[in-house]
Amino acid sequence: MSGLVASTRAVLDRALVAYAGDPAAAAVLTAHRERLDGPLRVALAGTLKAGKSTLLNALVGEQIAPTGTAECTRVVTTYRDAPSARIVVEHRDGTPPAELPVVHRRGALVIDLATPTERVRSLRVDWPSASLRAVSLIDTPGVDSARPGVAGRARAFLGAADPTAPAEGADLAAVLGAAPGDGADVVLHLVRHLHGADVAFAETVGERAARGIGPAGTIAVLSRADEIGGGRLDALVTARQVARRYRADPGLRRWCRTVVPVAGLLAETARTLRAAEFAAVRDLAAGARADVEDLLLSVDRFLDGRLPAGVPEIDRRARRALLDRFGLHGLRLATTLVRRGAGDSASLADELVRRSGLEELRAVVGTQLVAHGDVFRARAALGALERVLRAVPDPRTGGEAAASELAGAVERVLTGAHEFVEQDALVALHTRAPADDRGELDEARRLLGGDGPAPVARLGAPPDAAPADVRGLALDALTRWRRATEDPRADRARTDVARVVVRSVEGILAAVPAEPALR
Repeated sequence: MSGLVASTRAVLDRALVAYAGDPAAAAVLTAHRERLDGPLRVALAGTLKAGKSTLLNALVGEQIAPTGTAECTRVVTTYRDAPSARIVVEHRDGTPPAELPVVHRRGALVIDLATPTERVRSLRVDWPSASLRAVSLIDTPGVDSARPGVAGRARAFLGAADPTAPAEGADLAAVLGAAPGDGADVVLHLVRHLHGADVAFAETVGERAARGIGPAGTIAVLSRADEIGGGRLDALVTARQVARRYRADPGLRRWCRTVVPVAGLLAETARTLRAAEFAAVRDLAAGARADVEDLLLSVDRFLDGRLPAGVPEIDRRARRALLDRFGLHGLRLATTLVRRGAGDSASLADELVRRSGLEELRAVVGTQLVAHGDVFRARAALGALERVLRAVPDPRTGGEAAASELAGAVERVLTGAHEFVEQDALVALHTRAPADDRGELDEARRLLGGDGPAPVARLGAPPDAAPADVRGLALDALTRWRRATEDPRADRARTDVARVVVRSVEGILAAVPAEPALR
């Protein structure tokens, strides 16, 4: 257990004593205390049809979240690892949770609420999956949904419904989320393009209270990268260039730590590719290349056009199913890969995953979010306690004096934990001008934990590096960065980052044992 988690748990324990007479507050605090040791809670947020459910399926490798052309997600739904499949509905009126039948249809999980969504507080899907052991994924409704109450539920869950502090005595369910254990530790904000409604909502979430999720815990995902590239075979290359420009935009850095492009539909289909789908793609690829390319110029041509000579007949319904699964870009890419030698479904799936950008996103989530899970879980727990203190400033045990003491304890943890400072410094690094020393910025990012919190990751050393070598690298880095803090040519921002890096390197040295002195 990290020192930060221990400090946070100690504060929560004190708060539980103070709020023992308030069941609602105690339930919230207990839930966050238990979450300190659990998987990181990752919310997928964004506007309607941004591809949240599709990306969730791609990350899990199974079709467990409903997808389609209609609005599919109307209730906040948490997907977590469990020994067996189970779907649980939490009601708003206090009715005991109810289980729904687990139904599969054409390889996908079907969730039938059988009750009006306005009466549902949240859904929980337990699903045996190795992909859900380190993280629990939370699918949220579109924040621009026109359906009554749907957008509000998403904004309330993400803490973006009202940027002002809750008034004294405010309803805890409204202040703290849909249920005591609700709320996310970090957010993947999905956007088609970074403009309009996407940016407006992202700014609302990212620039809310600094002790909420904030930019350090938010990654922007260009979830339809193939659209950015115009559906061309090299669409992801274009999307990566766009993402690179966005990453250098100081305005965007206010609400996210980085931008990652992903072709979500391509990734989902690759991770759940069926034998019959591969066979259909293989049949298509057997036609003359020019004829196949002409057929895939538009949706109408593919649905109603004549198939190339030598391609077995595919009826309109089957063509529509292929479009739903691959999209035009995916079909163009898949048929090209088959012609180039992808001879079975496994090899085609592997290549489609590689070209979708999914592995890059998984790597970013792993190194920048999951590896620092203690930091984000602790920040979420302390933020929940702060909101409890604002909503119920006079707990039954100890009264206002106890609340004041707890507020001071929260402040001490938040200001005294170097882990929080590191995360803010990592975000600040990305606002530096491109003309700055790129090598210095890359080293600072690594030493601050951008590639993971382990000493070897911070120092760029091999995983099996000897402690003496690790200490040597750390001492060299400490010398360089202490010098940087005293550089008279440096601006204040560079000096501030250098000081944080020095503290991080000192932490590395404290964690790596020194060799015993020779007698």
